[in-house]
Amino acid sequence: MKTANTTEIPHLAKRVAALESELIAFRRDLHSHPELSFQEHRTTERILKTLEDAGLDPVALEGTGAYVDVGSGKIHLGLRCDIDALPLHEETGLSYASQREGIAHACGHDIHTTVMIGVAKVLKQLDDEGQLNGRIRIIFQPAEEKMPGGALAVIEQGVLDEIPRILALHCEPRIDAGTIGTRIGAITSASDTIKIELLGRGGHTSRPHLTEDLVFALAEIAVNVPAILNRRIDVRSAVSVVWGQIHAGSAPNAIPATGYMAGTMRCLDGEAWSDAADLLDEVVNQVAQPYGVEVKLEHTRGVPPVVNTEEETDLIEEAARHEIGSNAIVLTPQSMGGEDFAWMTHRIPGAMLRLGTRTPGGETYDLHRGDYIPDERAIATGVRVMASAALHAIAFPRQTLQVIPQDAEPTD
Repeated sequence: MKTANTTEIPHLAKRVAALESELIAFRRDLHSHPELSFQEHRTTERILKTLEDAGLDPVALEGTGAYVDVGSGKIHLGLRCDIDALPLHEETGLSYASQREGIAHACGHDIHTTVMIGVAKVLKQLDDEGQLNGRIRIIFQPAEEKMPGGALAVIEQGVLDEIPRILALHCEPRIDAGTIGTRIGAITSASDTIKIELLGRGGHTSRPHLTEDLVFALAEIAVNVPAILNRRIDVRSAVSVVWGQIHAGSAPNAIPATGYMAGTMRCLDGEAWSDAADLLDEVVNQVAQPYGVEVKLEHTRGVPPVVNTEEETDLIEEAARHEIGSNAIVLTPQSMGGEDFAWMTHRIPGAMLRLGTRTPGGETYDLHRGDYIPDERAIATGVRVMASAALHAIAFPRQTLQVIPQDAEPTD
C-alpha cells in the first residue's frame, strides 16, 4: 500500500459535505433513543430503513443488527461498527440528550453507526456512477458492550465468511476532530471479569485465631494476586489486575463469615491472556490457603486484544493520507479497554482506527462517562477515511491472505 498509485481514486470531501447535515440529524436521533445490548430494535429499524431509502438491500441479523453489501462481485473489504449504548445516566444537557433514563450513548457508538451509514451512501453513489469496481460489506453489529460481545453472534451467522479483511473505528476523545489515530499491533487489551467469594468461620476481632480471618484474607488477595501474576507472566504482556469491589462485614469488632471482591484482568498479549486463565485460579488459591478460607472463584473470559495487522493499518493510513492529509494521522497509544472487534480480527486480518472527537482547544472528555460530548465534525472525517479505505481495498487487493490461528476462544 505504501507505494500505491492512488491518482485514479476519487476524493470524497464534496460528497461527504453534501451529506453532513443529514448524517448529524441521523446521529442525534440515535443519541436520543439509545438501546442496550441485544435490545437495539429501534436502532436496527432506523438503520434498515435509512439504507433502503438510499436504494440498498440491507439484511437484518437474527435478533438485532444488520449488514449491507454495496457494489457487486467479490467482497474486497468488511467495515464494522457497533450500535448499542451503555447503562449510564446522561449528563450532557444537550437538546437531543437521551430520552431513556439510565441509558446513554456514552461510548460513541451512535457516531460509529452514523459514519457507516455515511460510507454506505457514498459508496452507493459511486456504484451508481460506475466507479465502484467491487463489493464492500458494512456490518452494524449489536452488543459490543455485553461481554464476550455481539461480534460472536455476527460470526456465527456467517457474515464474515466471504470477507478477506476488515476495518473498524472507535471514538477517541483525547485527539482532535479531523484527526485519526493508528497503531500496528495490539491497540486494545484482553479484558476478563474476576469475582471471588470467601467463606469461613466468623467471630470476635479479639480472637482472630479462632476464626478464618476473611477480611485479612481479602486484603492479601487484593494486594498479592496482582503482584504475583506480574512475576509469573512476561512483563511485556502488560497483565493488569485491578479490583473494583471489596465487601465484607458490618461491625468493627466482628470478623464476618463471608466476603466478596471483584475486578478485571487485562492483558495486551493474546497468548499470555490464554495462559493467565489457569494461572489466576492457582495464584488466588495459593494466597488464600494459609488462612483456611473457602474460595469460590468466578473467572469470566471476555475478549482477546484487537491486534492491528501491518497491511490493514497501511490501508487505513494510505486512505487517510489521500483523503485528509498526513498531518491528520497520529500514533495512538495502546488502550487497556476491551473491544469485541477482536473476535473478528482473530479470524481475518484487520485493524481499528481511533477517530478523534475532541473539539480543537476544547475540553477532553472520557468514554463511558455521562458527560461525553463528541464533536460531530468527526462524522465527516470518519466517512471520508473509511469510504476511501474501501476504494483503496478494491483498487489494491490484499497481496497475501493471512490465516490466523484460533488460539483464543470464548468460554462460558
